[in-house]
Amino acid sequence: MKEKKLSIQQIAVIGVMTAVICILAPFSIPIGVVPISFTNLAVYIALYVLGVKKGTISYVIYLLIGLVGVPVFSSFTSGPGKLFGPTGGYLIGFIPMAVIAGIFIDKFIDKMYLCFLGMVLGTAVCYLFGTAWLAYEASMTFSQALAAGVIPFIPGDLVKIVIAMLIGPQIRKALRKAGLYQ
Repeated sequence: MKEKKLSIQQIAVIGVMTAVICILAPFSIPIGVVPISFTNLAVYIALYVLGVKKGTISYVIYLLIGLVGVPVFSSFTSGPGKLFGPTGGYLIGFIPMAVIAGIFIDKFIDKMYLCFLGMVLGTAVCYLFGTAWLAYEASMTFSQALAAGVIPFIPGDLVKIVIAMLIGPQIRKALRKAGLYQ
């Protein structure tokens, strides 16, 4: 089976969504070891705009940009120290989050409750990666890491999911109308 190549237009839209993630993700609110960031909101929107494959590619490019030293991670940080530091598990966890949420968004775009469910499930997997790594890296118990890195974030993450559900389909529709979305 011949693999379908990305068009220049698709690559450009992936680049734009990567830029959106790079712009939104560094803005964060420090509340402890794990800051509140807008990374997941940007990823959810990228998934609505690009779909699971290209949306995940967009996030991985963002991750690589931060890894090489461009300050795009929370609080305008970057580098291997951030990626492998206490909150690095969440950064890695956004990859399976994007895949899970993206599959639901792609398959059930017109069923908001299923898109919501997919984003919640994806976020739960991200929480699992992040909590396990935070516990290991910060010498915490899993319960302590859960209290520091998940519990305070649940309400805000639910709000971000709802925001993405409200604006994501509208952006997708506008791009489709402009002929920029396949």
